[in-house]
Amino acid sequence: MTAAGEPRDPLLDAVARRQARKARARRDDDRGLARGLGVSGTIGWSIAVPTLVGVALGVWLDRRSGGAGFSWTLTLMAVGLLVGCVNAWHWARRESHDD
Repeated sequence: MTAAGEPRDPLLDAVARRQARKARARRDDDRGLARGLGVSGTIGWSIAVPTLVGVALGVWLDRRSGGAGFSWTLTLMAVGLLVGCVNAWHWARRESHDD
């Protein structure tokens, strides 16, 4: 209840708590080891998964094509690596803007 006797809005309370937490985190600048490891792990997985998917798809295509002289594995590995790096860049950029 507010001073005027009106009920408080739970959404406004939640937003105020989140803003206070964010301001406190910026002031204290306590990122910690666990957060750093989590961020590096997330970035690593965002690169590794598309690369491995590209390799798996490339191996499958190479086996289906019968070795026609063109390596789908290398091509799709490079495409997966590029997609993963762009994905990691976007993720890291979004995280830095959230801070």
